[in-house]
Amino acid sequence: MGEQEVTPEQLAEQLRRLKVSDLVVSTCATVAQLGFAKLAGESRDLEQAQVAIETLNALVPVVERAAGEEIARDFRQVVANLQLAYADAAAAPAEEPPEAES
Repeated sequence: MGEQEVTPEQLAEQLRRLKVSDLVVSTCATVAQLGFAKLAGESRDLEQAQVAIETLNALVPVVERAAGEEIARDFRQVVANLQLAYADAAAAPAEEPPEAES
């Protein structure tokens, strides 16, 4: 059985039903995941992790108004954990790629 294609009308209806608050919460979760990923291993990018922290700090008050204090509190904890992980990563020496053998 093949996948059913979504028509433009169906897509428009889905967008009409989508709540901005749900999208903001989902965006925060995605930004947090990316922020932590940017602090690990070969993909380490402190600048991008800092952007994630700043973005979450900007969005948490919106989450609080739109989705409630409990969810906002969870994201505040995520921000705190991300800031701690950032501090640890910034203090640690950068991993250097393995040297190519001659």
